[in-house]
Amino acid sequence: MAKPNYQLPSTNRSLPIALMRSREKVMAPIREMLKASGITEQQWRVLRILSEFGPQDLTEVAAKASLLMPSLSRIIRKLGEDELITRATDSEDRRRQTVVIAPAGQQIIDDNLAQATRIAAEFQYRLGADRFELLLDLLAELEHEV
Repeated sequence: MAKPNYQLPSTNRSLPIALMRSREKVMAPIREMLKASGITEQQWRVLRILSEFGPQDLTEVAAKASLLMPSLSRIIRKLGEDELITRATDSEDRRRQTVVIAPAGQQIIDDNLAQATRIAAEFQYRLGADRFELLLDLLAELEHEV
């Protein structure tokens, strides 16, 4: 049986590697911003989701924050211990938990809002508004197609 005539693309043109490099470039200033708050980027994502969408069950948070449930469980436990979120058991389905951002968690979002906005604006400036929006559209399309 003949081998398929396929070669892996150069690592310079590899989509997974390019996405990882880009992620690191985007996340570096965000990590720097979060140092002062003492939270991780994953905790930031959870707080952002709860701030934007309001109370959520854990499955919704996991999907919106791109986190696996075991990781989310640890993050939720830590955020609860730090009083950045509150948890409630659904009155109709006792197995279902809802999480809500607490005032201290919202304060972290509010305290970092200006800097987070500047970081996003800098990337938009570097790419140009149209290309920035195109990039987000292409990534959303990739997310929903794969």
